[in-house]
Amino acid sequence: MVRGITPLSGPKGCSSSVLRQSAAFRTAPALRMKPVSAASVEKVEVAVDAESFEFNTYMMSRAKMVNKALDESLPMARPEVLLESMRYSLLAGGKRVRPALCLAACELVGGDIEAAVPTACAMEMVHTMSLIHDDLPCMDNDDFRRGSPTNHKVYGDDIAVLSGDAMLSYAFEHIARSTKGVAPERTLRVIMELGRAVGAEGLVAGQVVDIKSENQEVGLDVLEYIHHHKTAALLEASVVCGAIVGGADDVAIEKLRKYALNIGLAFQVVDDILDVTQTTEQLGKTAAKDLAVNKSTYPKLLGIEKSQEIADNLIKDAIAQLDGFDPVRAAPLVALAKFIGYRQN
Repeated sequence: MVRGITPLSGPKGCSSSVLRQSAAFRTAPALRMKPVSAASVEKVEVAVDAESFEFNTYMMSRAKMVNKALDESLPMARPEVLLESMRYSLLAGGKRVRPALCLAACELVGGDIEAAVPTACAMEMVHTMSLIHDDLPCMDNDDFRRGSPTNHKVYGDDIAVLSGDAMLSYAFEHIARSTKGVAPERTLRVIMELGRAVGAEGLVAGQVVDIKSENQEVGLDVLEYIHHHKTAALLEASVVCGAIVGGADDVAIEKLRKYALNIGLAFQVVDDILDVTQTTEQLGKTAAKDLAVNKSTYPKLLGIEKSQEIADNLIKDAIAQLDGFDPVRAAPLVALAKFIGYRQN
């Protein structure tokens, strides 16, 4: 657990049965968080060598940096229930993959990661909003997220909707207010990229098609559309915006865009595989949800073996986009791509 972030246990409105199941999740071995080292949070220096890159150390250091920044970005204020609900989901842990991608892309192109921290935090805010809304009864109707009761199970549907709305708008405010030492036109471009990724051309579009595809037979073209928009778009924004903040030129940005789109699609292909191969305890969310609502998935259409082959090829194609960049600086993005392709939860 990251120091200074205290998860809320047993908030009002959360049933005892939900909390009992949540407690069982928290003690599952696959979900125990490793302790973070006592290295400086403000500027965590990690030795990055292209041949011997310590991925776990890198991710823990970046998570510590991001968690501290997220905690400070959203202090308690009135109305208390709204901020409590926002903090409950935002500070609930998680891998912080999107912020890590943002910071790694900034670092890759020679930028100062301190300047990219507000953008990295905004990516996690938008991602958290999408999880809060995705778990609602009118959407995926899930009771657990990251091993804890979902936001609406704790605070009710109404507050969950509003806290997600507030989180989304605050993400853009946070970029505009807190980004320092970056040219205004680059900050504006970051805001545009994120807006496109989350709106009617991105995450929302994918969510709509996903909902309308339940209990229907859809082909790979529709499935790929859903995954590109619902999942890959925000991963794309995370990488591209980090590169923009770091001062990348358009050639580098487009190479990194291709990298991100490949890992984004691979992320969801692997998610589809894990949904049918892992347990609820291992995932930290309800397993086999896609089967329960008769959703089309890669394993359903192609089988697990072919789906894994597709994920493998996407990861290889993503890593190929990093050719020409400094291999030491590229090491985190290579490792993140492999992590996305071969993770177990």
